Amino acid sequence: MNNSMIFVLIFLGSVFISAISQIILKKSANGHHDSIIKEYLNAPVIIAYSFFLLSTLLTAYAYKGVPLSLGPVLEATGYVYVAVLGALVLKEKATRKKVIGNGLIIIGIIIFAVC
Repeated sequence: MNNSMIFVLIFLGSVFISAISQIILKKSANGHHDSIIKEYLNAPVIIAYSFFLLSTLLTAYAYKGVPLSLGPVLEATGYVYVAVLGALVLKEKATRKKVIGNGLIIIGIIIFAVC
């Protein structure tokens, strides 16, 4: 595996970590909290924001070996990750619009990779 592929995998991992963070935040937001302070200062929220920080650091590191033009394309995979994780973890329904939208994202990524 060449060096640039390792940076691409790090980038995709950072996007996946960000997607996990979003799921944790949504799960926390759907729960009941005794006060507004506990709504924002609880273990899941702190963990989720820590994951966001880790994701940001990994993304910055991955840009050492990923061209700037490829970054937004790799970042778009986050929408797919969130949709899949939302269906698996949060039991969200895969609506027709979500499936079409994610299909278009995947097609766009493939077109970018081929060209």
